[in-house]
Amino acid sequence: MTTHLIDSGPVLLDLDNDGVARLRLNRPEASNGMDVGLLIALHAAVLRAHAEPGVRVVVISGEGRNFCTGGDVKTFESKGADLPEYLREATAWLQIATSAIIALKVPVIAQVHGYAAGGGGFGLVCASDLVVAAESSRFFSGAVRVGMAPDAGVTVTLTHLVGLRRAMSILLTNEILTAADALAAGLITTITADGDLDSTVSQMASSLARSAPLALAATKRLVWAGVGSGVAGQLPEEARTVSELSGTADSLEGLAAVLSRRTPEFTGR
Repeated sequence: MTTHLIDSGPVLLDLDNDGVARLRLNRPEASNGMDVGLLIALHAAVLRAHAEPGVRVVVISGEGRNFCTGGDVKTFESKGADLPEYLREATAWLQIATSAIIALKVPVIAQVHGYAAGGGGFGLVCASDLVVAAESSRFFSGAVRVGMAPDAGVTVTLTHLVGLRRAMSILLTNEILTAADALAAGLITTITADGDLDSTVSQMASSLARSAPLALAATKRLVWAGVGSGVAGQLPEEARTVSELSGTADSLEGLAAVLSRRTPEFTGR
């Protein structure tokens, strides 16, 4: 039996009778691109999962063809001169949601198919406790592609996951990682055939749901303690930098280039 805790809107939340909560990003028409509305809903869904005493595990997935392609570029580009102010609000909600995911007492599994990109998709992967990816999935930061900087705590979490040199390479060169690349780097936990993604995640989640909840919560807290303090300290600087860069000519050029599917021409202004 499944209980629908949030059954409409940009983020859905269900609770199975075995204690597995399934949080689904629900903007498939935008590849689950994150705008302010989705980010507010994401935070609300995480808090709802936290408040439900029957939740033992949270699985985060995306509806449609992709897990999450990051920020909603069309929305960002439409803001024009108001983009810095809009991104100040968006990054604030992304920070709150990311911090809430890390602070959840139960394990969080990211179930990835298609693309996991940007502060939204890539950031959620880095903030999850376990990551199961379909063979065809792809991962990349994408920030520098649009003249921006990483957010969602990625400048801290990614370095802990893959090491400083590998993190620098992934972030600075905008490298697109295959699932095999991501596994080899330490970014994800396991790979499964595309057709087996749902069943593999369900088996992992069910197994965790049967484990000792207090021990899982304590282990998660201890592991994230050092990383989490670094994330908390870095989030305000990430937000300030993203907002600052969003007002530059390079950022506007980067967004326009993505939308028109051309190579951007950056001028350093």
